[in-house]
Amino acid sequence: MIEYDDTTYQQEVDRIRKRFTPLVKICKEYGTAMRIGTNHGSLSDRIMSRFGDTPLGMVESALEFVRICMDENYHNIVLSMKASNTQVMVEAYRLLVSKMVEEGMNYPLHLGVTEAGGGEDGRVKSALGIGALLEDGLGDTIRVSLTEDPEFEVPVAIELANRYKNREQHSPVPEISVNPINPFDYKRRESLQLLNIGGTSVPVVMIDMSQSDVSSPESLVPVGYFYDEPTDKWNMNDMACDYLFLGNNLPGFDLPHGLRAVYDYNFWKSIDLKGRAIPLLSKDEYLTENDPTLLFKFLQITLPELDEEVINKLKSDAYTIILLGTDNSHGMAEQRRFFFELISNDIKNPVIIQRNYSNITEEQFLLYPSTDFGALLIDGLGDGVFIGNSGTAELQNLSVSEPQNSGTAEPQNRSVSELQYSGTAELQNSGTSVQQNLSTEVINRVLFGILQAARVRTSKTEYIACPSCGRTLFDLQETTEMIRKRTSHLKGVKIAIMGCIVNGPGEMADADYGYVGSGPGKITLYRGKEIVTKAIASEFAVDKLIDLIREDGNWVEQAG
Repeated sequence: MIEYDDTTYQQEVDRIRKRFTPLVKICKEYGTAMRIGTNHGSLSDRIMSRFGDTPLGMVESALEFVRICMDENYHNIVLSMKASNTQVMVEAYRLLVSKMVEEGMNYPLHLGVTEAGGGEDGRVKSALGIGALLEDGLGDTIRVSLTEDPEFEVPVAIELANRYKNREQHSPVPEISVNPINPFDYKRRESLQLLNIGGTSVPVVMIDMSQSDVSSPESLVPVGYFYDEPTDKWNMNDMACDYLFLGNNLPGFDLPHGLRAVYDYNFWKSIDLKGRAIPLLSKDEYLTENDPTLLFKFLQITLPELDEEVINKLKSDAYTIILLGTDNSHGMAEQRRFFFELISNDIKNPVIIQRNYSNITEEQFLLYPSTDFGALLIDGLGDGVFIGNSGTAELQNLSVSEPQNSGTAEPQNRSVSELQYSGTAELQNSGTSVQQNLSTEVINRVLFGILQAARVRTSKTEYIACPSCGRTLFDLQETTEMIRKRTSHLKGVKIAIMGCIVNGPGEMADADYGYVGSGPGKITLYRGKEIVTKAIASEFAVDKLIDLIREDGNWVEQAG
C-alpha cells in the first residue's frame, strides 16, 4: 500500500477535484442527477492509508466528491454505501448520515447490499441490511441485488418498501435521551452465560414444536437431528436447533443430549424431567414464584411489562433468560428500546428475541424476520432467535421445504432455480395471502440463515455473487449453482462468483476465494484480494478453485 503524508494526500484530493469538476458542471448544466457511491472493497490506496478498510473510509471517500459538488452549487445527487457485509453496510450508511448532519448536508440515500447472491440467502441478506436502515427511517431508493433474472429483484424491493406503509400508526415507543450503544461500530451486548446462552456463546435458535407431533425421533429431522436406531445414537447437522419450545407437549422419546426443551411453567411443575427441562414463566409467575427447585428459567415479557418490580428482581437474578416478545407494529424499535432499558439498569441477563407472524406470504416470511431479527443482531443485541408458530404444518401449495434428509448430517441448500420454481414471483404478483403455518424445517433454516447474514453465527458456506449485467462473461446463475453443488458443505467458507474483472475484485472484499470472469471463456481465481491464477479455461476453473481450497487446508470431504 502506498503511504500518504498530508501533502501527498492533499495533492491527490486536488487531482480528483480537477478531473471531477468538469463532469459536475456538465450535470449541473443539463439537470442530470448523479449517484455517488462507494463500495467496501474498492477504496483507494489513499483512503486505505488514512482510514483503513472501514465504514469511515467508505464515508470519507464519498464525501470528498460531495464536497466538490457543493462547491459547484450542484446538489442533484444521491449517495450509496454498499458492502456484502451487512454490519459494514449498515454502519457506513449510519455514519454517512451523521457526517452529513455535521457538515450541513442532506442528500438522499440509495440502499443496497452488494453481491447478496440468490435464492433464500440473497433475499435474507438483502432484507437484513436494507431493512435495518428502513427501520431507522433511513433510505430513499432501494436496489435488491440478486444473482437471478432481473425481474425477480423488483418484487423483493417493493415488498421491503411496502412494509412501511402506515407504519406511523404504531404504538408509541418511549424516547431516549442517550443511545447506550455505538451505532457505528459493532459490539455485542455484555451478558451472563446461562447454559449455552449469552456470554461468549453464539446466538441460539429456538424452535416452536408445541403443536407438532413429537411422538417419534423422526419428528426432529426438520430441525437437524437424525436418530440411528442400530447404534442408538443421534447425529446432527450444522443447522441443528439448540432449544425446543414444547409448551405442554411431551415427546414420546428421549431428546438428544445437546437439545434442551422449554415447557410452560405449570406443565413443567407436573413432569419428572426437571433436570433437562426448563420452564417458561409469564411476568406474574416470575414475580410470585418461590420454588426452591427452580434454577434456570425463561421469562416471557414485552417492553410495556418491564416495570420497576421486574427490573429490581432481574438485577439480583443471575439465572433467568429473557424471552423478549412484542405486539407493536414497529416491533424492532420497541424491542431495541427494551435492550436499552437493560443496559441502562446494568441488567446482563441474556435475551432471546421472539417474533410471531401470521397471514404472510412465503416471500414475506423470508424478508420480515430477516429485518426484525437482523436489525437487532447487527447492533449486538440478542442472544438467540425464536419464532412462535401456532400449529406448524407443511404448506400444501408452496414448495418451500427441502427433500427430507434420511440420515446424512449435511444441511440442504436451496438453489436459485428451486426458489424461483416454488412460485415466489407468481405469489408476490398475485397478492395472494397464505395463512402462515410454515413447516418447522423452513423456520429453522431461515433462522440460521438470518444469524449467518448478520455475521453472528456461521452454519454453512456463504456465496457472494453479483447480479446479471452487460459485462458478465459467463452464465452467473448456472455457474453459481455448479459451484454451490460442489462446495455447499464447506461451513464458514466465503466464495465470490463475479461476472467480470471490472467490478468483481472490488466487490468481493469479504470473500475467502474469488471466481472472476476475466475474458470470454476465461476465469481468474483469487485468494482474498490476491490473484492466484489468471485466465484459466472455464471448463477447468471449478476444479482449480477446489484445488486452491484444498491447498489452504479448508477442504473437507462431503458426508454421505
